[in-house]
Formats: sequence, C-alpha cells, structure tokens
Amino acid sequence: MALQVGLVGLPNVGKSTLFNAVSQAGADAANFPFCTIDPNVGVAGVPDPRLDRLSELARSAKTVPTAIEFVDIAGLVAGAAQGEGLGNQFLAHIREVDAVCNVVRCFEDDDVVHVSGAVDPARDVEVVTTELVLKDLETVEKRLERAARASKTGDRDVLRERDQITALRDHLATGAVARTFPGELAPALRRELMLLTAKPVLYAANVAEEDLPDGNEYVEVVRELAAAEGAEVVVVSAQVESELAELDGDERAEYLASLGLERSGLERLIERAYELLGLLTFFTAGPTESRAWTVPTGATAPRAAREIHSDFERGFIKAEVITFEDYDRLGTEAAARDAGRLRVEGKEYVVKDGDVIHFRFNV
Repeated sequence: MALQVGLVGLPNVGKSTLFNAVSQAGADAANFPFCTIDPNVGVAGVPDPRLDRLSELARSAKTVPTAIEFVDIAGLVAGAAQGEGLGNQFLAHIREVDAVCNVVRCFEDDDVVHVSGAVDPARDVEVVTTELVLKDLETVEKRLERAARASKTGDRDVLRERDQITALRDHLATGAVARTFPGELAPALRRELMLLTAKPVLYAANVAEEDLPDGNEYVEVVRELAAAEGAEVVVVSAQVESELAELDGDERAEYLASLGLERSGLERLIERAYELLGLLTFFTAGPTESRAWTVPTGATAPRAAREIHSDFERGFIKAEVITFEDYDRLGTEAAARDAGRLRVEGKEYVVKDGDVIHFRFNV
C-alpha cells in the first residue's frame, strides 16, 4: 500500500520546493501564487537502513523500498471554499489523500513574496484550516438535507443518522475540525462524507537553514497551535532538502552533521506520517530482491501477503517469520532456522514491524 500525503498551505510557503526535493518529480516552484495548476504526484522511496542491511546479507540483486506518494496541492487562499483562487478543484484533491501535511512558512525572505504581505504562521494556519472546515460544513449541510427528508418516515436508524449529522454540523459551525468531533458517527457515514478535516494532519514548519534543527519563534507558534489539536510538528528546510536530494553517501551524511541533524526532514516527515496512520513495515529478502512493504498496524499474515499479490492471500498456507534483529545477528535464513529463530505462523498471526517473512501459499 502506498501512503499518500497531501502537501497543503498558502502560496509561496515552500510546498513545491519541498515536493521537488522529496519526489524529484520536477514540479515548478515559481515565485507567484497558483503556479501549480494541476496536482503533482511524486513517489519517493522510504529510507530504511534495515532494508539495506537485509539486501547486503541476502546478497540481493535488487533493493526495493516501500513508497510514499506526495501530492503537491496548489496554494489555498481565503475564500477557497467558495472558489477563490483555484480553491474548489484543489480542495477536492485533498479528499483522495491519506494524511494532510500543512506546510507553514516560518522564514523571512524579501525575495519570496508572501501572499498576505508578511510572515504570520498563526494567521496562515487559520486561513487553511478555516477553508477546509467551510468545505466540510458545506458537505455536511447537503447531507443533512437528505437525512432530514428521509427522517420523515420515522425510521429509527434514519433518525439516529440525522441526529449524528446535526451534531457534526453544529460542531463544524463553531470552526472546529471534524477530527475533534466528540460525538458518535457511523463508520459508513464517515466514509461517505470523506471530510477534509477528519484526515490526520501534521505540520511542516519550513525554516531557513540557519534555524535548523530546532526552529525559531515562528516554529514555536506552530507548535502551540498543533499541540492544541494533538498534531505533530516537523521542522524542515525545503531549501536544505532540495540540496540534500543532490547528494549521496558520505557527502549527504556530512552535510546533515554540519546542520546538527542525524536524519533529513523527509525521513522525519515519513516517520511522523507512519505514526499518524498506524502503519508498519515488513520485509521479504532473497537473492533476487529484498523489499520493504507497508501494512496497517494489526494486519494479519494473510493481509500482509495481499500486499505482494492477491493470490498470496487467497491461497495462504503459512508464514515463515524471522525478526529483523535475528536475521541481522545470524546472517542468513538458514542460520535463523538452525538456531530455532524462524517461526511458522498461521492465519491469525499479527505482523510486527521489522518482520522478515517468507509466505507459503497454494496457487
């Protein structure tokens, strides 16, 4: 499963620069609003040193990381929910992503025009959040009209649904986001509404290089806002990420060390996104290839097998499992088997992060 994260924010906050860096998909980053006419989708491999180690041990001909998709969504402005700027079409694009990353400008630069005239993270976050809430409110009000008409039958289930939607409408009308709605909402209704503000969110505070790794006073404002809604903040420098994308190996490590960083902003962004969505990584390893796969936390062995091929799930017999730690320590699958560290698991086995799995199945 490919994790898809939508990059949102006001124009000129560094979204497209960050997108270019992490996906190397070549989107333009122009110094004016609405330069991103269509949503750009880029795929980046998820860095994982465990995969590199497995590939080395298994002497794999190919190493394939799991992937994360970044969607660069054109800059929103006040009034986007009513179609200002290029609002409506891009708000619709957000519905398709798994999580939202709100890129917030936390740097001063006279050469990069701010759409509102000055750097103000609190205002910027409020503008984006308000537009998403207004769009959700529009969606819920339309659905409430249908529920109100249907409730005239007196059906208990329909009445219950009407009351749930009414409570949700009242919640959004206060300016609150859907993910903080305390009331009950049927899973089917939640899926039907596809609310923008129900999606998990994290904030990327985009700073200048000199403000890495801890940020600045602007970042502190973002942290306070995020804490109020239980969201995470990742401090990144889109410009630094752009430069890192051009480096390999030792040069990259040296540049990170000079900035006081052990990992790039991309790696930290991916880690937070995984935590948000409750995902984990398992591996397959062999001479042909070593590969990382992503599944939801709590996935069973057959569900994990589906990621490789649907036939693996349908014909699942068993899973031969070695922890990454044991594989790393013992060196080969055969050595793990001889040491009794290879376990045979059935359909009820819940996959753990770092499992190295060989699936047995019937065709």
